[in-house]
Amino acid sequence: MTTTERREPALTADERTMLEGWLDYHRQTLAWKCEGLTDEQLRTASTPPSDLTLLGLVRHMADVERSWFRRVLAGEDAGPIYYDEADPDGDFHVTGTDTWAEAHATWQAEIEAARRLSAGVGLDDLSKGRSRSSDEPFSLRWIYTHMIEEYARHNGHADLIRQRLDGATGD
Repeated sequence: MTTTERREPALTADERTMLEGWLDYHRQTLAWKCEGLTDEQLRTASTPPSDLTLLGLVRHMADVERSWFRRVLAGEDAGPIYYDEADPDGDFHVTGTDTWAEAHATWQAEIEAARRLSAGVGLDDLSKGRSRSSDEPFSLRWIYTHMIEEYARHNGHADLIRQRLDGATGD
């Protein structure tokens, strides 16, 4: 596992740079929370009855990146990675064979796709696709803001899971 470099977002910047900086910061924070742990630790649930794990959070965020940037923003026909109709929470349902290497590579590929697809799109430009919950288009600004919120919420979960695993804390 490599050492995650977290870059603090700019204190003064234009809106797009600020939004992208905070999104990257939260992406890096989730990777940092997983750093140095074994696959077994990454598959360890937070506390019964929850089955929430760090590996499940990474898999979930891979699907979230895919959904908002590929399906909604770009209008691609990109199906889910880890869940399906039979198991709508499949991204969180890890097994003994699920690994950090696979989940991390998939997550990073979806992040790179998100960066590629949002490059050149204006903050006020509307999505080509729609979400599962709305038939309305979304601006890139809304998608960035939502993604920051999604990561921030789950990074709170990751912080608690990590503390339970080995006592490590931090923002």
